[in-house]
Amino acid sequence: MKLNILLLTTLLSTTLILAIDTNTTTSREMSVKQEGVKYIKLLGGTLKSELQTYMKADKTGLSAMGFCTAKADEITKEVNKKLPAYASVRRTALKTRNENNLPDALDIKVINDYKASIAANTFMPTDIKVVQEGTTTRVYKPLVTQNVCLKCHGTNISKEIQGEITANYPKDKAVGFKEGSLRGIIVSEIKKY
Repeated sequence: MKLNILLLTTLLSTTLILAIDTNTTTSREMSVKQEGVKYIKLLGGTLKSELQTYMKADKTGLSAMGFCTAKADEITKEVNKKLPAYASVRRTALKTRNENNLPDALDIKVINDYKASIAANTFMPTDIKVVQEGTTTRVYKPLVTQNVCLKCHGTNISKEIQGEITANYPKDKAVGFKEGSLRGIIVSEIKKY
């Protein structure tokens, strides 16, 4: 009888510990996801508001192109300086303009997963992917091409903008997009858990 009570107590204790650990992991993952999304919004929001200002001031898109060339990398670095030491945020794509934004193997896999969901008609622009790799968690958000993006990333780019692209990005591949297509991703990396 004592053995049965001891076994039952041990079993219940183990089950409770496992349940607590599972809930903690789920809660921790949710917390990391929320933190990563916060950093993604910080970078994306900063870049988007600046671009909108330039696009409103100059409908040709030439000023916005100049802004991206001169300031996008700098803004990304400034945003990263504001983040905790264990976190970073960046943009990347399969078709990059700036060689500083090349994707790594995991980025490519996630982008291809997004493309597969587009092909299967299951894609949602709000689809956030969380990928755990060792002690690093990556949080991914897709960048969807909007109409305004087409001035510099579309199929009918003006000669002036194309001249700027060629002069500043001789290995540019970030053209040929259509409205609603996947332009790339913003990824936040958190090395904390």
